Amino acid sequence: MDLRQLRYFIAVARERNFTRAAEKLHIAQPPLSRQIQLLEEELGVTLISRASRPLRLTDAGKLFLEQALQILGRVEQMKAATQRVGHQQRRVFSIGFVASTLYGGVPALVRELRKHAPELDIQLVELMSVQQIEALKAGRIDIGFGRIRRNDAVVERTVLREERLVLAVAPGSRLADNDAPVAIAELAGEDLIVYPKGQHPSFADQVLALLEDHGVRPGNVHEVSEMQIALGLAAAATGICVVPYTASLHRTDLHYRVIDDEHATSPIILSHRRDDDSPYIVLIKQLVQELYAASPPWLGPAGGNL
Repeated sequence: MDLRQLRYFIAVARERNFTRAAEKLHIAQPPLSRQIQLLEEELGVTLISRASRPLRLTDAGKLFLEQALQILGRVEQMKAATQRVGHQQRRVFSIGFVASTLYGGVPALVRELRKHAPELDIQLVELMSVQQIEALKAGRIDIGFGRIRRNDAVVERTVLREERLVLAVAPGSRLADNDAPVAIAELAGEDLIVYPKGQHPSFADQVLALLEDHGVRPGNVHEVSEMQIALGLAAAATGICVVPYTASLHRTDLHYRVIDDEHATSPIILSHRRDDDSPYIVLIKQLVQELYAASPPWLGPAGGNL
């Protein structure tokens, strides 16, 4: 087994088609098929079911794909790190984030990290929570800040805090008549704006599940690509929107009310590779604790802080 075979297998697994994979790899199809066959013979298991169209990975193939992505990701990291040391360059440390975390502690955390680890070249990469898992396994990011709970054998998750959810409505609307916490039942029949569009699982699923758990049915549901669009439409009285508390601190043309339910929260989750013993991950967790201990305004109402 060699790295070339791993790259070949990943290409076939992604394309679900030998012909397209061969085109992506710029090789002929017969040698590609032969290398996958040799790989399966060495392992003694079938990785790809060829009876279906498109091709389907077996359970063993799915496991092998995860491991192959991780191995190649670490190889790329090793090459890049060695080259940086050889050229006396700073180490690149990549942080994945979902956009809503920029309204809370991530910017402050990155500033502190720059102070404590000036040798790092910190790169911020916007990725959906689910995308962060694959990026970690592929070695494209070192840590991720997301909001979706998703189990993966090679990724360790730490829930840093549970952020309270708030209702955002246009001033003058029915639900903007006071500042008191709003019961979920009061959202029944209201047109609802959710985000992001087309990503599952997502924050939109969290909001819809919260309403469903209380037997509340909204009116029309509008899916949009990002939070800022959702808030803009809410300000235009197109519908109501549920967002994390920190989002309410940065837009003044909306009326906000905390949702009156202790379970109406969205987690902020730190993810990293389970076998990563980097001292920077330990440092980041320490810095998060220190930030929370200072009780900054963006922490908002208590919602189960770490």
